[in-house]
Parts: sequence; structure tokens; C-alpha cells
Amino acid sequence: MKIKTMTARALTALRPPLKLKLSRWIESEIRLPEGVSALPGKVRLYPYQTEIADVIGDPTIERVTLVKAVRVGFTTLLTSAIGAYVANDPAPIIALLPTEDDARDYVVSDVEPVFSASPAIAGLLSGDTKEGARDTMLSRRFPGGSLKVLASKAPRNLRRHNARVLFVDEADAMPPGPEGSPLTLAERRTLSFPDRKIVLGSTPVDTATSNVLRSYEQSDKRIFEVPCPDCGEHNEIKWGDIKWPEGKPSAAYYACPHCGACIEERQKADMVAKGRWRATAPDVQGHAGFRINALVSPLANAAWGRLATEFVAAKNDPDTLRTFINTILAEGTGDDGATDLDEAELQGRVEPFGIGRIPEAVLFLTAGVDVQDDRLEVALIGWDREGTAYVLDHQILWGSPGEEATWRQLDALLAERWKHPSGGTIGIDAMAVDSGDGDWTDGVYRFAFPRARRRVMAVKGMAGSRAVIERSRSKTPGGALWIVGVDVVKTTIVDRLARNTMLRFSDSLPLVWFEQLASERKVVRYHHGRPAHRWERKPGRQAEALDCTVYAFAARQVIPNSFDSRTAELRREPRVPSRPRVIKSSWLEK
Repeated sequence: MKIKTMTARALTALRPPLKLKLSRWIESEIRLPEGVSALPGKVRLYPYQTEIADVIGDPTIERVTLVKAVRVGFTTLLTSAIGAYVANDPAPIIALLPTEDDARDYVVSDVEPVFSASPAIAGLLSGDTKEGARDTMLSRRFPGGSLKVLASKAPRNLRRHNARVLFVDEADAMPPGPEGSPLTLAERRTLSFPDRKIVLGSTPVDTATSNVLRSYEQSDKRIFEVPCPDCGEHNEIKWGDIKWPEGKPSAAYYACPHCGACIEERQKADMVAKGRWRATAPDVQGHAGFRINALVSPLANAAWGRLATEFVAAKNDPDTLRTFINTILAEGTGDDGATDLDEAELQGRVEPFGIGRIPEAVLFLTAGVDVQDDRLEVALIGWDREGTAYVLDHQILWGSPGEEATWRQLDALLAERWKHPSGGTIGIDAMAVDSGDGDWTDGVYRFAFPRARRRVMAVKGMAGSRAVIERSRSKTPGGALWIVGVDVVKTTIVDRLARNTMLRFSDSLPLVWFEQLASERKVVRYHHGRPAHRWERKPGRQAEALDCTVYAFAARQVIPNSFDSRTAELRREPRVPSRPRVIKSSWLEK
């Protein structure tokens, strides 16, 4: 009975304590094989990693949160920490990743190679246990404990396992599902252990719904500060203090916010080596939070000049700029209320081009098709080398999707070619046709599947954090169904609209088209106590223009970026096209 009331500190005292601090143990015992690291051999932690490692190994601290950029070595630290627990403090361990593919890749690419290369832990996950339990790739037993590498998208896995140690990687890629937040479900699996350890790390994504930023705000909020070589003052290196001469981002330097000294890249390593973590909320106990961006990374691909060059290339594209802010600066992004767009203002941006007046910069053409009970609606969008989208036309093909004549109209549009200013002609390179309406799904399949080689795809929109477009894993008789991450594409479209960049409109589009484009807004709703973004339709609005645009954006992803060959092709004299092949289907004659 006494054990039930003992503190985590007292319980840990019953176990043999680690003979070394976790950081020292990692550097002493963990080896990185070739192929896993650019620097194989003994692990040498970066200066900012040492305190993080020691906190993970500190039994008096229950939670550790890490807001991280890429290029700061978190995966190596995570795998090393798992190895330390397996060797020194065996317990049931869960490593939670967003998807099963992530889990499998982590085991194959990191866990197995590192364990095999490190003598102190080699063979511990081999499955040779007295219990005789059968191991799998994602479930391993070792003396005194077990390691389960689980996917957050399969919550049923979390119900089956308990853990004293929980590692969560990329928490912001784990949105709430029908059963609630996978993070909440995972944490509940640790409740029976009073000496539990929860380590949560992630690159932040959306500020309003970020799991890792919310967790960091509940911690002691540590920041990594480095001393200025001139004045000696300690500061966190922030992007606003990275400067470069006009037009020369590769010559970027750090300007000390205290004395204004210009600090070169060659001085970074010494500054970082003398850096320190400072808790900005020191009253918080038992929850250590760390925030680290790529500006302190010693890696060559994180040099200030290289990052500044990446920023200059990314700043005009909302998609790449958002990625830069999330992954390099370790900061969240948001829509800043920009999702509530005004259709009249959008129509005011039209330009004198269209499907019969294609801009010379357009190299590819995609079509997005929305299927209604009495018509097909089609958006035709051109794409230039930089990724700018030109909405050239929106057509309505009247007729029931159950009639052959309706699909013949779409087939004729697919076969059409338009004059290009370069001298040649251009046609539709890829087409995405919505099959989500169950009434007409089979008809969409029968149109799309025989035309797959022409990049005609039957698609279905899915909400949540997912790829822009990917082939469905579910087997569909006769062909392939493609899944479109509609929330991701809508966010891209709205970002471009809000910043008035990389999305241009033909003057042939009517006001009602812009009303439909602005028919939805992104709002935050709470699901089981966790905030999540949701797209909601404005009352009384139709959304065909938005849906067609989303599908046309998704279709662009399947076209190879063969810019030079396409440019040369468009300069050739147009050839007389051969008669298009008509694919007849017996189902329409029944």
C-alpha cells in the first residue's frame, strides 16, 4: 500500500540509478552507422542538445516538450534516449508517430541501425526473451520492458498498450479524430505509472491548433541564448536579427540586438558552444520546455547565408514561406483572419487573359471537375514555371452524369487544344474528376479509369492533414481512386488570395464565380477539448468554383516539372491532330 502513495522520485530511487547523466551515456555508448548519419561513429551531442538529453533522463521531471526546427538532430536524440531507457531503466515504452509508414520507416531507418551499431544495446531488441512472446517490426520485447512504435492514426493501437515512457514525434501532425485527440489517448496509457515520463517534440504548424506550442506554453519555456562576441550579452538568435547586403543573401550575418555588432557565420560555432538554456517561466515545476530554431544549428545546410537564400526564394510563395517559418524558424503560422474573403475585391483583380488568350508564361494546363446531378462544372487552370496559377476559364457542361452525352462533352474538352503564344498548342495535361457523390461514383470511374494514361483521375476529397493528392490504398475494381487533401489545398488557395500572390484570374469569370470561390471560411472548433481547424460553408453559398479549383490544384501535382522540354514543345508549329480515339462503354447502352 505504501508504494501506491510514493512519489515518482521515491519510486525511481528503488531502481538502480543511471551511473552517468543521459548526455554522457549517449556520447559514451551510442554509435551512428553510415547511412544513418553524415557523421558516423560515436554520437557527439550539439551544445544545445546536452541539457535536453539530461532532462529526458531526469526522474524528477515528468514532461519534456521540444518545439523544434529541422536540422537540429532531434531524431538522433530520440533514438539515443530510447536506447538509454532500454539499457539502464527498462520499462514499457511507446514511441508515437503520425502514420504507420512513419513508424515503419523510423524502425528500419533509425532504431534498428543504431541499436545494431551500439555495443551497449546491440541485441536487446532481438526478441530473445524468456517469455517467448513473438515480436514484430513495431513491437519488441526486451528484458524488463517493451518498445511499441505506434501510429497516431490508428487509435485502437493505443487502447491495447500501457507505457511508463512515452515519446511523441511530430505531434502537430496528429489532429483529433472521431475518438478524440491521439495525444490524450496516448497520455492516458501512462496514468498507471506515477513515475511516468512524457517527451513530446514537433515542428510547429498552425499556431491556433498546434499541440506542441500549447504544451510549450504550459512548461517552464526555456530558450537557448548565445553570447555576443563583442558585448558578451546573451540573446536568442531570431530571424529578425539575420541581415544581409542588398541582393546578397548568401552573405548573411547576425546583428547583435544589444550592440549592433555584425557577427559572421564563422563565429557561430564558438557562440553556440558557450550558449545556455534559460527558463522564462521558472516557477513551473516538473515540465521542461525547449524552443530551438535552425539558426543555431552547426550543419552546413543551416548556415545563415544558406537559410537567407532559401528565404528569398520562398518569401513570395505562401506555401514555401509557411514551410520555411515552420521548419526553419520553429514558429507556428496562421491565417490571421484572412479566410473571410470579399468576392467583389477578388473580382477586381481580373486580368485580360483567358482560355482563348493564354499567357505566354503558362506551360501546363489542368482541369478540376465537380459532378452535380444535372451538370459537370470544370475549372481550367494554367501553370507557369514558378507555380503561379492562372484561372483561365470555368465551363458548365449541362446534362445528367447518367447520360452518355454529358460525358462526351467532357471527353471533347479533354481532347481540345488551344493556341499558345509561343507558336504551338496546349491541351489539358491532367484532370481530376470528383467521385465523392455516391450517386455518380460508378459513372466517374467508368470515365476516368480508361483514360488513366492521360492523367485523368477519379478523386475523392478528404479533410484533415494529409498529402495534396495520393493514390488510395483501398482497392477499387477497374482502376485507381485518388485522395485529395482538400483542407491543405484550400489553405494554399486562401493564403495566395490573402497575399494577392501566385493566383491570377481571367476577366471572363463572372461575379458569381468569385462568390463561390470565397464560399468557405476556416474556423477553429473544439473537439474533445482540443482545438482543430475546420472549413465551414458560409450560409446560402454554393461552392462549385472552389471545389473545381481545389481539384485542378491537386491535378498539378501529378505532372512532371519538365519545364524546358515543354517550353521547346510549345514553340513548335502546331501539327494537325489525329482524330481522338473514342472509348465506347457498353454500360451507357443498357
